[in-house]
Amino acid sequence: MATPVKTETEKPATKPTPAKPQPGLPERSTISMLLPFALDHLNPGASYTEAGLKQANIALDYYQGFKLALDSLTAAGYNYKLQIYDTKGLASQAHALAFNPQVRESDLIVGPIFPEDLKAFTGVLKAARKPIVSPLSPAAPSTFGNQNLVTVTPPLEYHARAAAKYIQARLVPQKIFVLKSGYSEDNDYIIPFKNAIDSLSGRKIQIIQTTVVRGRLNTMALQFSLTGPNIVVMPSTNQAFLTITMRSLDSLAKHYPIILFGHPSWEKFTFLHSEILQRLKTHITSADQVDYKSAATVEFMRNYRKVYHQEAGEYAIKGFDEGLYFGRLLGANNGEIKNLTSADFTGIHNNFHFIKKPGIGYINTHVNIMDYRYYELRKVE
Repeated sequence: MATPVKTETEKPATKPTPAKPQPGLPERSTISMLLPFALDHLNPGASYTEAGLKQANIALDYYQGFKLALDSLTAAGYNYKLQIYDTKGLASQAHALAFNPQVRESDLIVGPIFPEDLKAFTGVLKAARKPIVSPLSPAAPSTFGNQNLVTVTPPLEYHARAAAKYIQARLVPQKIFVLKSGYSEDNDYIIPFKNAIDSLSGRKIQIIQTTVVRGRLNTMALQFSLTGPNIVVMPSTNQAFLTITMRSLDSLAKHYPIILFGHPSWEKFTFLHSEILQRLKTHITSADQVDYKSAATVEFMRNYRKVYHQEAGEYAIKGFDEGLYFGRLLGANNGEIKNLTSADFTGIHNNFHFIKKPGIGYINTHVNIMDYRYYELRKVE
């Protein structure tokens, strides 16, 4: 079992303006953070694998962002003890840490960050009452079945629901065409999308599902409107399927007005061509948008650079947002995390709007609708 490295908060790095702590608050809130540093790979004769080094870098970035947030809250009068535990990227180590009394007695547990490790950890703590934050994984919380889990990254079904809500409210179509790749993974998006459309429209919007083979869309095109718009949903992440089907859709767009909705992972796919995406008026959902020109972002980046002498990446920004959010809640609620459903938060990386579901905990449902304009992805207002 790993020995925790206990880190007290240091000098302030930012100057947020949270409400001042009230008299009678606990002297200190304890946060246990479980991250895959795999520090044993630093021992003489040992070395990181490429995958292990990537995990360790994610862990370090996230920790530094979270710590920076706690430092800034400490300047406002709060007090924390941050305990760091190395999961080593192993489910067995995460499982072992679930029996550690210092972890179990913490006011807040953050991590593990990967689904297999989190499942091994939360499986032991089903009866515990302390909140366990899943800080980075969008895995469906039903996978873990823990009523104390706090899922910060919106799972895929909430992306599908957000797209359905936008389509029904803004575009008001009579038909929606869903193009399937033939792989079962598509259903992870299609099922919640269809359920949301049926619920929102009272089943008045027709969902036409078609499995596309080798980009052949001629039969489906017979049902397209010449005046449109024709709403097309394509939830696949398969490169070969997307490449050929996108090309066929682009050809159809010369004759039929098309508005395409895609999977949130498309944002990171370099093989998708921005020219085609723009011609198809492509929309996707995203929980990962940073306005680098905003005052809050500029201040954070400057302070991060000052403290750590490097630029902040996306995991550092996520860590900062989550550190501010949960740190404030601990300080304002006598060392407890509660009222998440009424404690919305506007962060640098994403906003938090939590709902609670029996048996699977709290889930952040906030996602942004984005579209391709001027050959880049922009938030739809």
